[in-house]
Amino acid sequence: MASTPIASKIIPKAARVPIDPAQIEYTSNRQKNAVEALINEFTIYPQLLQDIKANFMEGMNKGLKKDGETMAMVTSYVMGRLDGSEVGSYLALDVGGTNLRVVAVHLTGGGEITTRQTKYRIDERLKVGDAKALFDFMAVCVDSFLDEHQITVRGDTQFELGFTFSFPVLQTSINRGTLITWTKGFNAAGMVGKDPVAYLQDAFNRRHLPVRVAALVNDTVGTLLAHAYNHPDTCMGVILGTGCNGAYIEKIENITKWKGDASAEEMIINMEFGAFDKERVILPLTMFDNKMDRKSVNPNKQILEKMIAGMYLGEITRNILLNLIDRRLLFEGNISPDLNQMWTFETAYMSTIEADGSATLHATRKILESTLNFSSTTINDRQIVKLVVQLVGKRAARLSAAAIAGVLEHTGAWKQKAAIGIDGSLFEYYPSFNTDIMDGLEEVFGPVVRQNVSIGLAQDGSGVGAALCALLAAKHSN
Repeated sequence: MASTPIASKIIPKAARVPIDPAQIEYTSNRQKNAVEALINEFTIYPQLLQDIKANFMEGMNKGLKKDGETMAMVTSYVMGRLDGSEVGSYLALDVGGTNLRVVAVHLTGGGEITTRQTKYRIDERLKVGDAKALFDFMAVCVDSFLDEHQITVRGDTQFELGFTFSFPVLQTSINRGTLITWTKGFNAAGMVGKDPVAYLQDAFNRRHLPVRVAALVNDTVGTLLAHAYNHPDTCMGVILGTGCNGAYIEKIENITKWKGDASAEEMIINMEFGAFDKERVILPLTMFDNKMDRKSVNPNKQILEKMIAGMYLGEITRNILLNLIDRRLLFEGNISPDLNQMWTFETAYMSTIEADGSATLHATRKILESTLNFSSTTINDRQIVKLVVQLVGKRAARLSAAAIAGVLEHTGAWKQKAAIGIDGSLFEYYPSFNTDIMDGLEEVFGPVVRQNVSIGLAQDGSGVGAALCALLAAKHSN
């Protein structure tokens, strides 16, 4: 039985090695002026940071008042808090990609968790076949997992399971919802408009499995819970990876649109904050952002996410580099066929370039010449590429800080001891992303925020977090 790392930990990544624009060996005044213009466009100055935070809070309040607002502020139906003393065994089923994953989570108290898990590949034919067959396969996997790990229940009891179903769902209770649409290559017939929990429970019942689907879980809500078991003062969970989102604990009395059970004092809200500023009122969009947005699969949607998330940062950078090349301010106007293709400048390259502190920017050169197939590059070229990457990466972190600051201000959590759990490859691996966020929070709230608020890596919101959600659901129903 392997221990699952839930606590904050030192993030295993290099720090940014910043480049000072004043140290760049410019080839012309035109080049220097172009770089200065980019710095001005991409820097989130302190006043703008405050203004974005204020606008973000307005968006939160609108979403809490009624459905259909830009920030959905989805009621998760997850009520109550964890204090780390909870004990017991729970299951999680995580479905939403190439594989599905079954996780057994054992809570031993004191914030300690042990897990066992197995991944199962989903056949492509199941993804587009009959929905009943797909959910029967899920039940078979859970059954196989229980046999493999020799996990049984006593007497007439049953396992409580948290179901992370990573598709657009309109949730109507803690363990009920309707599928809005399939995504990610799934298109099982007859499911849209139906309840995935009911389908899964029926599949369990057909196999006479002692499993009850206790909770339908959003992975961001799960991230908050996964962090909270080890840090009971957790007030927010955030995803900063391929996409971005946030969830936080809200007082029921502030959720004006909520017409359900008001016996609890608090509920976790799934913010869906990647959609913030669809109206384009406050975010400092550039022509490079707009070009990327027009070419995306969802134009004019998820505007904040497209300025923050790892899926998009490399493409924004590529657009800037192409503009400089077209103006003959970079690579002497020469382009590589690779860079000419959309999405070829990966955000992973940005991490390597940010951490490159060699005098000749050797790692940057290797990416440009060996990976992207530029015939040759000068130190000037590499310096400017490094600066462009730095501008795009740091802007993303500071916009993340503005969103987090909005939640801290709205809840007042910054005034007391509070923890924020963040999951996702961008936060985990991108150089200095975490320190850029904390620097932004200090600009908003002052030095006290470093004393009161901790930001840590929370892992496996879709597995451990889902199991913890099942715990809270069972606890609230009793």
